[in-house]
Parts: sequence; C-alpha cells; structure tokens
Amino acid sequence: MTKNVEKHVDSCRFCWMCRHICPIGNATGQERNTARARALGLSLVNRGALGLEEVIDNLYECACCGACTKECVTGWDPVLFVKQARLECALDGVLPDYIEKLVNNCIERQNAYGVLELDEALKDAIAAHAQKTGTLLFLGVDARCRVPNAARDAIRLLEKAGVVFTVLDEEPPSGQQMDYLIGRAEETKGQMENCAKTLNAFENVVVYDPQDAKVFKREYKELGIALSCGVETFPTFLAGLLDQGVLKGSNEKIAAVYQDPFELSRDLGETDAPRKVVSAYARYSEMLMHGKDTMWAGNLLMREWMPDVMKDVARMRIQNAKGVGAAAIVTASVSEYASLKAAADPDMQILSLEELILAAEEKNTPVSGTDGGTVYAGQPE
Repeated sequence: MTKNVEKHVDSCRFCWMCRHICPIGNATGQERNTARARALGLSLVNRGALGLEEVIDNLYECACCGACTKECVTGWDPVLFVKQARLECALDGVLPDYIEKLVNNCIERQNAYGVLELDEALKDAIAAHAQKTGTLLFLGVDARCRVPNAARDAIRLLEKAGVVFTVLDEEPPSGQQMDYLIGRAEETKGQMENCAKTLNAFENVVVYDPQDAKVFKREYKELGIALSCGVETFPTFLAGLLDQGVLKGSNEKIAAVYQDPFELSRDLGETDAPRKVVSAYARYSEMLMHGKDTMWAGNLLMREWMPDVMKDVARMRIQNAKGVGAAAIVTASVSEYASLKAAADPDMQILSLEELILAAEEKNTPVSGTDGGTVYAGQPE
C-alpha cells in the first residue's frame, strides 16, 4: 500500500466512535462489519500477521458510503484504505470469485451484471431521443440494466417538461462500478477516459444516477480526466425546471421523507435541490440521519453477493421513515430505490423523484411503481 494509505490504517485507534453509523454493521450486528474491524484486519496484514486473502471478503462487506469517514473525529478515511486494499487484491490476483466475475462482466459486457440486451420498452424510449442535441441524459448502468421502469420514467418526465435531449443507445459505463469493485486500476481509468470522450461531445450532461454524478464530478477531477461539458445532477436539473415554472408542484400532498443518496449529500454537498422538489409535491419531513449524516439504504451491486443484508439495510431505513410518520420514501438514487422496493413493506410507498412528480403532474394518486411495480429486468445469462 502507499505510505498515505498505510498512515490511515495505522492511525486508526480502533475506537468505537464510528461504529453506530455503519449501515452494514447495524444490519448484521457483527463487529467484523465495522470500519474499526476492517482497520484492525488491514493493520495485521501490513504487519505480516495475516495475508490479504484472509481479510478480502470483509473488505467487500463495506458499502464505501463514507459515513465512518465523516464521523471520524481524528480525520482518518476508512474508505480510502478499503478501496486501496481492493486494488491490491486485484493486482495480486486474490479477488474472490464472486467479485472476479463482476469485474470481468464490467470489462467484457460493460456492466457488472452481465446484461446484454436492454428492456424492449426502454429501447423504444431511448430510440425516440437518438437525435443529437446539446443536452445528454446519462442514465447509468443500474437504470439501464436493472431498473428500466425508472429509466423510462426519467425520460417521460423530461418529455412532459418539454426538454430537448439525447439518450444514447450504447451508453459507455462511467467507471463507477469498476471504481467500487477494484478502485483506480488502469481498466477503471480506461473506462472513465472513454466515457469522458462521449460526454464531451455534448454541451450539458444531466446525470440520472448519483453514483455516476459522483465519479464525474469528483473522481474524474482527481484522476485528471477533463470534462468540457457541463455536468448537472438530475435533482438539480428538476429544481431548475421548478424555478422556471415548467414543473408546477401539487396541492394534494402525500406525507413523505427524502432518502439522501450519500453520493449527492455527503460527497457532493447537494442537499437543497432535491428537498425543494420533494417539498413541492409532498408534505415533507426529515428522517433521523439525513443530509450529510444520511444512512445508506442499500444498492444493487452489493445485492449480487449480499442480498439478505441489503434487504435488512433497507428495512432499517424504512423503520426510520415510519418513525416520523411518513407514508412514502422518495429517493433520487435508482439503486436505493430498487433496494427499498425489494424490502417490500406494504405500509411504505417507495417513490423515485420522477414517480412523485409524474403522479402529481398527471393528476394521479402516487403509487409505488408506474409499471405495476416491476423493478428488476435483464437478468444475466
């Protein structure tokens, strides 16, 4: 490991200050799932007491959500050393088989899930916006491959708002999945550089998935990958439409909370725009642990190897929403949307931002899923 990463590992006092904030640790109740335990394991690896292959499974039980980093009063960064250790595992050829498969899918099929064909209805929606314009709607891997109903709703909302935009038939991966799985490997940077070339053919890019927004706005800069286009997150773009009067808001409002994606709130500092949008269409209240203190609600990628834990993580977040009397959770994260829906709580509606808006703009009662609730599609071969 680099000297900087070793410093972060060795400077961890293995205290308990971040233990309460780990969504995986809270869901499993296991000490091994805390940042403290991962730091201890890697410290033993650095001292030769353990081999990297002996702690690798534990490294992939981390969401890399950064809650522990924010809570660390001494300023150390567990996410930094977890991602560096994953890169070392990849370079040393000791990745677990279940991770190796996903990495190979990213390289060979451009998505970790191994999906080759998109949902037919989504294909049609994309084809309607094949013409080159100044604005690109970048959907991302999860929406295209796993949650096509959300991708279609995002397209439909912009259509109803009269936005002129392009959606790519063959959208290059942003590199976010590779970055999560093996860190800043050459293959990861190669995907990012290839994606940047595509984005730079447009004046503006509206980024639907917070995971992609994070890598575009932060990781690309840190790696020296230049973006000449403007990059705007989907919630910020919608807030602009609201300010312009294109979106009208609603007088019949459901009691709702907003699930902050950590990529937007903690990493990019975007908390006001989505609240402006949700408040225009819902009777809004805050959950425990919101904004930069948000608690992650699970994702689709970790669902590939920790499906039961992802459901437990989502269920805990749903309980947080129930605790403030909410009838619905609204989120701008397609991955957390899918995770929350998979928890299948009949007493809590799970709505994407676009579902919330479309239901009101079309004068319908908000429902959880505009296509009958189908979430997962395009299962790998």
